[in-house]
Amino acid sequence: MQRISALSLTHNVKNWLANSGHPRILHIFDSVCNLINERHEILSIVSPQIGDGPFNLVLEKDVLFSTYLNIESLILIFPTQLKLGDLTIQTVNASLWSPVPDWETLHAQRAEIFSRIASFPFNTLQASLPTHLLSTFSTAMIVPDLATSLAAGKQIAGLGQGLTPAGDDFIFGAILAAWIIHSSEVAKSLAEEITSATAPLTTSLSAALLRSAGRGEAGIRWHEFFESLVSGDLLSTQGAMGKILAIGETSGADALAGFISVFTAQGNQ
Repeated sequence: MQRISALSLTHNVKNWLANSGHPRILHIFDSVCNLINERHEILSIVSPQIGDGPFNLVLEKDVLFSTYLNIESLILIFPTQLKLGDLTIQTVNASLWSPVPDWETLHAQRAEIFSRIASFPFNTLQASLPTHLLSTFSTAMIVPDLATSLAAGKQIAGLGQGLTPAGDDFIFGAILAAWIIHSSEVAKSLAEEITSATAPLTTSLSAALLRSAGRGEAGIRWHEFFESLVSGDLLSTQGAMGKILAIGETSGADALAGFISVFTAQGNQ
């Protein structure tokens, strides 16, 4: 039996732990174990190197999950701990992390952010998806044209392979851009409508990511990227971008492509 403490969690994780009656293991990787409950909500138990995310429970040290768990491992939830097979995670002292970036500050500096993005070498990132669909979706996000955004988004959702298909990652990044470009009221309406329409069309993990974007949430690597864009420090931005590009096989790259695509579409207006 291995005992380990959790380093941090979010309100989403606290709610998941409080309201899950029959969770099961969805995926087991070296540094990540994804759980899913009866409402198809995801909890990701992750190593420190993965870090904070909208539905991440971050452990204080690395654990090779396959050593302690299999897909049939029993899950028991208690007020101050979570038991998974031979692994016991203490949650009582975990710090609370907010996954919502400072959108108000980012929106206020949207012109400077746009200028910096336009001048950086990563503005040519492209996802391996139908170009016309991506262009239509990105342009509609700028106008904003909800009907066109929904129509294009539904066609993009679920495209590609993997746990988070490229189409979903692109939508995720595009929605984060919308939170910066538009006022909070417009961004919230646009993000919620698009994620409500696209989340049911893809995998459980992708759906969780899309819904988190709909709530204006993002992982720690995106927070660091946004902070670097505000500071205007090119080296910091390149470093933060590298961390996003390291997410998954192409997930980070596809999400960053979606983010950049919306800003590029804004420049073409």
